[in-house]
Amino acid sequence: MSARIAMVVLSYYPSDPRPRREAEALIDQGYRVDVICLRGEKQTRHEMVNGAGVYRLPLKHRRGSKIRYLWEYAVFFVMSFFALSSLYLHKKYRLIHVHNMPDFLVFCSLLPRILGAKIILDLHDPMPEVFMAKYSMTRKDYFIQLLCLQEKHSIRFSDLVLTPNMAFRDLFVSRGCPESKIHIVMNSPDEKIFSCSEKSEMSHDKNNHVFQVMYHGTIIERNGLDVALKAVAQIRKKIPHLVFQVYGGGEYLEPTKSLSAKLGLKDLVNFHGHVPLEKIARDIQGVDVGLIPNKPSIHWENAVPTRIFECLCMRKPVIVPRTKGIMDYFDEESIFFHEPGDQESLADAIFEVYQDSERRKIVLHKGISVYRKYRWELQRQHFLEIVNNLIMNNPGLL
Repeated sequence: MSARIAMVVLSYYPSDPRPRREAEALIDQGYRVDVICLRGEKQTRHEMVNGAGVYRLPLKHRRGSKIRYLWEYAVFFVMSFFALSSLYLHKKYRLIHVHNMPDFLVFCSLLPRILGAKIILDLHDPMPEVFMAKYSMTRKDYFIQLLCLQEKHSIRFSDLVLTPNMAFRDLFVSRGCPESKIHIVMNSPDEKIFSCSEKSEMSHDKNNHVFQVMYHGTIIERNGLDVALKAVAQIRKKIPHLVFQVYGGGEYLEPTKSLSAKLGLKDLVNFHGHVPLEKIARDIQGVDVGLIPNKPSIHWENAVPTRIFECLCMRKPVIVPRTKGIMDYFDEESIFFHEPGDQESLADAIFEVYQDSERRKIVLHKGISVYRKYRWELQRQHFLEIVNNLIMNNPGLL
């Protein structure tokens, strides 16, 4: 009988890409996987999704103040603690895979751990840096010090830690995580969803082709969509038939729509709202360049947005902020950079992609070569080796 694994994630499943990729990889390997998560609109309490048993808890994610986040984290922690404990007594999971945020969600696996299960903590993002960026806080703030403390103890409680890039790994190690305990599994897109041929590469005729720029992701202030709109307004007269496709929702959606109208962009900006990953993948095939306009922040300085690899996987060039996390993997010859938060720099980068077809092809092909080194097929293999080793070293209760 194949081993059972439980995942816990404070987000919606299957729309959260990282837990979905990892869960489906485990299922393809023969493991039986259950996922405990939030319950969205019109979602059922329990169902099977692509082989995963999904157990949804009656809580909805809402962005807000620190108090709102802490309340949401605490409520989900309590509900997931009892849900996981109850399921464990029935199913005897050999491995519990907990995704942050919050880090302390890993303690919901206390009963399984006491009874012999192994624990993986998947640190999608460093919580202190996220809150510092979100609320303009510093490392000296008591709240940030508290987040660092709970990060330390959450890592100590876990048998193994995953994180998506080198900069995050180095950050966690600098705060006390043993190097031998942490592994990188990058946020590479699942090529069962994001797949295309060389024919999808951009080959537009500047004289009559609609030039489409695409943003997809959460629409919040620090993600810089306002900077992108200002750059599009600046460049629109130099690029005939320019269109900006925007996918996603978030607290900054309405202000962004208002800014678009104020800038006179209603005729060339299309807001599509939140859509499934499958539609994102299909629609990337129809655009000319992806855009990641993140503003400067201590969090984004170390992050490597999944959207980079999603665009490159679909053989589309992408414009990204010049940050440490991204420059750990890419250089000037393999991706198009802009200075974070600088609309003129972003406008120049968009125009370069439009105007210089030879450089565009060279940079795109080198970027695809970088992506191929970290494609999901390889990350999946590494992830499964990690899990298999934990399972083999944990025969479980008989």
